[in-house]
Amino acid sequence: MQRISTFVLRGAIYVIGAIVLALCIFALPAMWRAVPGEYPDHTYVFYSILIAFYAAAIPFYGVLYQAMRLLHYIDTGKAFSMLAVRALKRIALCALAISVVFVAAMPFFYMWANGDDAPGLVVISMSLVVAPFVVAVFAAVLQRLFREAIEIKSENDLTV
Repeated sequence: MQRISTFVLRGAIYVIGAIVLALCIFALPAMWRAVPGEYPDHTYVFYSILIAFYAAAIPFYGVLYQAMRLLHYIDTGKAFSMLAVRALKRIALCALAISVVFVAAMPFFYMWANGDDAPGLVVISMSLVVAPFVVAVFAAVLQRLFREAIEIKSENDLTV
């Protein structure tokens, strides 16, 4: 049963990675080409936002890679090891990096929303900041729990 659940999670990671890769290869370049014609006055704003999406894709793939490593550790029975703790730490750092990238891009989202008179864009951009931050906090909490479980396990191994 455990192998099936990790297999499903691996499949989900591959699908998410493929979707983001397709967006980076097809959707974002199409937007890149269409921006100057549609918004000649605010071209730099949209280019800055697109660059932020590409910059966020790099740590995003770091998160996916570390998640695959974590699933490998679970499959091999090393779930409660320092390797898993390090993978969770890297997941937290990459998710925090994604959040920082979008925090840096917030002024450009605000300029876009102000120019198009669309305040909903600010809310959407805030979700791009908050979602990775929540993942980072969750990974940090899991990291701490795993570290404490490893300490308890090592204490119990010494008493037996």
